[in-house]
Amino acid sequence: MRKVFNPASVRKPFGQYNHGLMVPPGAALLVTSGQLGLTVDDVIPDDVTAQAELCFDAIGAILTEAGMSFADVIRISGFVTRREDFAPYMAVRDRYTLDPKPVSTLIIVNGFTRPEFLVEVEVTAAKVL
Repeated sequence: MRKVFNPASVRKPFGQYNHGLMVPPGAALLVTSGQLGLTVDDVIPDDVTAQAELCFDAIGAILTEAGMSFADVIRISGFVTRREDFAPYMAVRDRYTLDPKPVSTLIIVNGFTRPEFLVEVEVTAAKVL
């Protein structure tokens, strides 16, 4: 379904992602809002790993409701508040994503709507109908 693009003229990806993916014509697209690391009871864990897991669990629920799965994710945008959270976030991301790996962006931000939030994740998924 997806064609991967990692040209030899571009540096190899730093992690488990691809530089480009192309989906076929007629694929349905799903775009999620940024998901934060909190439970349905508004509990916010103290560490980035637990928050990232909650983000990806929420995304999984959205994908399921749309008749999709993590196999359909083509793009991930992750946002963390601390440089030291890159590795723990990427470890969680890599556990949830499937091959071919989606394209991915990870950005350090100054903060979110509440200071307790350490990570936010949004995805785009595509599925051939």
